[in-house]
Amino acid sequence: MSFEQVERSFDTVLVVDFGAQYAQLIARRVRECNVFSEIVPCTMPVAEMMAKRPKAIILSGGPASVYEPDAPSAPDGLFETGVPTLGICYGHQVMARSLGGVVEHSDVAEYGGTAVEVIDDGGVLLAGLPAAQSVWMSHRDHTSVAPEGFRVTARTEVTPVAAMEHPERGLYGVQFHPEVVHTEHGMEVLRRFLFEAAGCRPGWTMVNIAEEAIEAIRAQVGGKRAICGLSGGVDSAVAAALVQRAIGDRLTCVFVDHGLLRKGEAEQVEKDFVAATGVDLHVVDAQDRFLDALAGVTDPEQKRKIIGREFIRVFEAAARQIVQAHADEIADVEFLVQGTLYPDVVESGGGTGAANIKSHHNVGGLPEDLKFTLVEPLRTLFKDEVRALGEQLGLPPEIVWRHPFPGPGLAIRIVGEVTRERLDVLREADAIAREELTRAGLDRDIWQFPVVLLADVRSVGVQGDGRTYGHPVVLRPVTSEDAMTADWARLPYEVLQRISTRITNEVPEINRVVLDITSKPPGTIEWE
Repeated sequence: MSFEQVERSFDTVLVVDFGAQYAQLIARRVRECNVFSEIVPCTMPVAEMMAKRPKAIILSGGPASVYEPDAPSAPDGLFETGVPTLGICYGHQVMARSLGGVVEHSDVAEYGGTAVEVIDDGGVLLAGLPAAQSVWMSHRDHTSVAPEGFRVTARTEVTPVAAMEHPERGLYGVQFHPEVVHTEHGMEVLRRFLFEAAGCRPGWTMVNIAEEAIEAIRAQVGGKRAICGLSGGVDSAVAAALVQRAIGDRLTCVFVDHGLLRKGEAEQVEKDFVAATGVDLHVVDAQDRFLDALAGVTDPEQKRKIIGREFIRVFEAAARQIVQAHADEIADVEFLVQGTLYPDVVESGGGTGAANIKSHHNVGGLPEDLKFTLVEPLRTLFKDEVRALGEQLGLPPEIVWRHPFPGPGLAIRIVGEVTRERLDVLREADAIAREELTRAGLDRDIWQFPVVLLADVRSVGVQGDGRTYGHPVVLRPVTSEDAMTADWARLPYEVLQRISTRITNEVPEINRVVLDITSKPPGTIEWE
């Protein structure tokens, strides 16, 4: 579904991003309340926001101070729209200062768990909640005086205005972060804003999402044919299942074996997905084509763009073969189905005004002369929503709960040039890591487990009483909810030991195994 189709079907909450590390988390928490949310930049004019017909608006936090000359500000007229609006942290301070309140630098910062005191009955957002509760703060500025007409509903020892509201104008502000799990009653605060203050309807459910998506696909594709780039991952599998529900046997799935897959992956895709859906699967062996195109390339962005380009060229060739096979029915294949997700759009700099962190092959890596019209039924969804949708569609757990695997495959898990020999080395190390994770029963506890080959790095080792000069590999197990943020997974030492021992014993080219303990941010999940 496109954002426009979603906005016509469901109540929409706009999350206005002031550069917050938690903007995506706010959007996810709103969706957990069964209300659709979309992230927009704070530079978006109010007229454009209103064109999306929002039922409510949430202003995110941000790293700036509102009184600095170049600090992000609310768009002109935002607080006069009549749309219920909640300011969080920086968003709370923007609201207060814009409407005549006072925001000041504090001598004492509040970071992390903080005791807050609810004043009187707590107003709309805090009524009936404990008078003393713990919330999550992250600020050095505070609102010392609320704007005229606002009622202060909470305070801390440092912050005189920890929460404020003006229900008649539909304006609410909290200095703390209700979207963070460490805020004891944070979800209740969000629910009260969404349902009591804004009157949102909880219609964003998997059943409704599936029905709306299927209808949108039928409307877009009509009576024509489509092909789907099937990677074997949950995203493309769910996208394909949705499109098949919509147009039946007018969908052909194209599985491209580009030589960048994990061990046994091609066989698994053919077995699991076809068995689950009965879809028409067209397998293309394009290993030589991709490896030739990647020869000598070391820049990760260039790798992604090359792979995106070659994918499309392979799909175009596959479409011609499909047309020939159905010459009595069709003249062309116009539509290409992709499993593009909301995080892909955000990280590629689309939809939010965010920086381009990296071009996903299915967003920023597509060629300009693309001959297909894209069908992207998952473009508005986070990964956990896609998994839930896959279960709703009846896909087996082996597909729904597979760890995410990037479309460019192992090419972006090799730091350096991609060669057939290096792919074989990484494939074996990756297979060992995945086997041991499964053996330990930790598959569902880990979001993703990239194994990265530092192909241009060598280190001295000792194996079999002799000196070796081999490659290191990096283990990158992470936990996450949606891939927008992630933390390194604390795997048991005995599991890490077994993985390291097996890799260095069974893959002779590797003599060192290291562990990446970087969170996201500042690092990304994949290295390239």
